[in-house]
Amino acid sequence: MIHRITAGLMLVCCFAPQSLRAQVSRTVLAGITDVGIDDKSGQGLPLKTPFTDSNGRQITLGKLFDGQRPVMLTFNYAECPLLCKLQLTALVESLKQLKWTAGNEFRVVSISIDPSETVQQASIAKQKHLQAYGRAGSESGWSFLTGTPEAIEKAADAAGFRYKYLPKQREFSHTAAVIVCMPDGVISRYLYGVQFDPDTIRLSLTEAGDGEIGSPMDQLLLFCFRYDSATGKYAPAAWNLMRLAAITTVLILITFVIRFRIAPGAEGRLATAVYNKPPD
Repeated sequence: MIHRITAGLMLVCCFAPQSLRAQVSRTVLAGITDVGIDDKSGQGLPLKTPFTDSNGRQITLGKLFDGQRPVMLTFNYAECPLLCKLQLTALVESLKQLKWTAGNEFRVVSISIDPSETVQQASIAKQKHLQAYGRAGSESGWSFLTGTPEAIEKAADAAGFRYKYLPKQREFSHTAAVIVCMPDGVISRYLYGVQFDPDTIRLSLTEAGDGEIGSPMDQLLLFCFRYDSATGKYAPAAWNLMRLAAITTVLILITFVIRFRIAPGAEGRLATAVYNKPPD
């Protein structure tokens, strides 16, 4: 995991704008062991942890997991100089390419890692990204949460999201990832970076939804493909493809044998009926 994050930081440092390179440089100087992602797939989030939503209501994290729809979880903060904006803007652009709508087939939850962030800041961030998303009915589908240091740290630790406050810069050093969760709050997988392939998002949500969303074709694709964290996309699963090919071959052979065994009898009965047909 550390190697993937280090490689990603190197790429950002080479090709990103200067402001982002500066932030990444500070992240590296702060210590790679203090910032990053620990893969905790299969583990649950602390659903009883209290937060405040962008309307000022006190809720628990579990209120946003209804047991039916998968959830995309992100950790950001309103005053982030660049990385959070890049991530959420790219996420919106990817979600716009899906037929599904946040609030219907899935939910999005963004937790601020800044305990000083206000409800007003969360509300402004929500309205900004919902406006860019432009989907009717998505108001309840994307929640922006603020919380106490204890609540934020508890949720971030359970999600494997490691970040660090840099007092000198008055910024948070952190990485970027979307954490795809099952409807019951169990972590399904991580989508790293600030660019998200729409097909990968769709298949990840289908997988996390355990068949509750997604077409039969999506289910078939999940059988034949497996997520490759190195590329951030789904890649062919050789063993499952071989199994599918074997099953298809067997079905074709069975169909051929059935037709071969039934057809002669049918032809024989037809010939007998013609031969025994009384003269006009």
